[in-house]
Amino acid sequence: MDTANLFTGLSHIGLPTADVEKTVKFYEQFGFRIRWSQHSSPESHTVFMECGSCVMEIYYSETPAGVNGAVDHVAIDVSDIEAVYEYVTSLGYHSLEEAVTFLPFYEKGVRFFTILGPNHEKVEFSQRLC
Repeated sequence: MDTANLFTGLSHIGLPTADVEKTVKFYEQFGFRIRWSQHSSPESHTVFMECGSCVMEIYYSETPAGVNGAVDHVAIDVSDIEAVYEYVTSLGYHSLEEAVTFLPFYEKGVRFFTILGPNHEKVEFSQRLC
């Protein structure tokens, strides 16, 4: 399979935190700006911040690791989530979700799935819907 057109770059880095507002304020000092936010309850608070081509998903977690190296996941932008799912599972990787999943992030949502990398890191494949 030709994968050159399926994987288009880094989507975002997932950063869990017990204090979303404090984390947002911290990164604002370094040029990051809020691009999308959802706050329906204290347990459901997610903010996407961007600085140049770097995007971070900052989200509430009751128990973030709080240690060096504790990034939760790295997400890769893809152009066709179904084709990527088929390709990744054909390589023998198993999705941590039961299927490609939808979340109502951004204007029209995103579809994604996640696998474990060789160091037990989570690698998310994400297609932002237009």
